[in-house]
This record gives sequence, structure tokens and C-alpha cells, in this order.
Amino acid sequence: MSQRDNAVAEPSGSARDHDAGEPDAVAPEADDQSTAAAAGSEAAADDPAGSGPEPAAGAAEAATTADAAADHAVAGAAPGATAQEPDRDAGPRDEDSDTDEAVADLELEGEIAADYVEGLLDVADLDGDIDMDVEGDRALVSVVGATLDELVGPRGEVLEALQELTRLAVHRQTGVRTRVMLDVGGYRLRRRAELAEAGREAAEEVRQTGVPKKMWAMNRFERKVVHDAIAAAGLRSESEGEEPDRKVVVLPAE
Repeated sequence: MSQRDNAVAEPSGSARDHDAGEPDAVAPEADDQSTAAAAGSEAAADDPAGSGPEPAAGAAEAATTADAAADHAVAGAAPGATAQEPDRDAGPRDEDSDTDEAVADLELEGEIAADYVEGLLDVADLDGDIDMDVEGDRALVSVVGATLDELVGPRGEVLEALQELTRLAVHRQTGVRTRVMLDVGGYRLRRRAELAEAGREAAEEVRQTGVPKKMWAMNRFERKVVHDAIAAAGLRSESEGEEPDRKVVVLPAE
């Protein structure tokens, strides 16, 4: 049985992370043929050297069962309201009010996502606490306090699938697209640090040799982190190939 620990922070105002998160499950991937100035346009979510046991059959079955339960729970939910023409006579908008409203929306997404993940843990008979936060312009739901390798899988593949199911559950209840991010046992935090270091090393090599360097195949989350690291190092990068073999290419400075 899982326990929830709700801690919501104000948006950080940092550059939008189109990876790890970008609306993967409910929106098409953005064109990530980017330069350093547009490196952040890579849709995120989510790992090359990630290690972990093969996903357990029980966890996969539990995910399917929990998804069916979530579908049943949200079947009667009303779709999101249609955007309306702004009231031009209402005067200037209160930016603080807009910010508070945006945070409230993200908190709601986090609550829905946490309920879904909590149900998944219960069905799979897995232990773990659930933390909720608001990070920039997305909700973040983390399963902590337990080593749940079966929910991560090789290169984070199981985690990616669970994140897509969670986003679908939120979308079906709110009627709007969501960029909620799911993490298990701090996996994404560790992988982000490793990928950023790999991006910096590749950028330094290209700076010294002046020769473009093609990196290994990555998913969208990995590419986004690497693009950002290369841009921070002052070089350019772009992506080549088709999924699942799409790769980051580091380019010399112009």
C-alpha cells in the first residue's frame, strides 16, 4: 500500500523542458532538427546505459489492470472547456492570478496522476511513497522510498510506458494535454546527470577536433538533456535518423 507525500513548489521559471516530457502520449513529437539556440525544442521523456532487470510480467499485467481501472474511473468525466474569446472590456489581466491558476491546474494534474500511480502500486502489490511537486511548467509525480527496478526496466522502457499511461489517465479526466512527468526511485534524476555529462564530453571533443560527432541512439528524454548540455557548452547539435534509432549529432561552432 502506498502513501502519498504532497509537496508543491512554485514554478521555477526555468527554460521549458520539452523532453522529458513534452506531450508524448497525446501530442506528436516536435521536429527536433535543432541548433544550439533551439536545442530545447526536443520533446522530453525520457536512457542509454540504464541498467535494470527485465520488466517483471506481474508489473506489466498490473499496469494493464490499473489502466483499465483508471479508464472506468474517468469514463464519465466531462471534457475540458473550450477556449473562449477574451473579454476585451475586462481590463488588464492580473499576472499573479494567472500564475496561481496555472499552478492550481498543475496541482490537479499531479493529484490525478498520483491517484493513478497509487492504484497501480496497489494492484501490483508494490510498496512505495508518492511525492507530488510542480517543476517549472509541469507536474512531477515520484515514487520514492523503495527500489522498484521492475517499474523502470532496461533503459527506462517500462517507466516510459507507465508515464504514457499516466498521462493518458490525466488527459481523459481533464480533457487537456498534459506534460506530467513520472519518476521511480530517482531514476530520471540520475540519468539526467549522466546524459548531461556525456553531452559535455562530446561537445569538448568536437571543439578540439572540429569534426562532427554522432552519438548513440536515444529516446526523446535523452536527446533533450544532451541537446541542452551541448548548447550550454556553446556548440550546436541536431538529431538524425528515425525512431527508435534517432541520434544526436554534435556540430562544430560556426
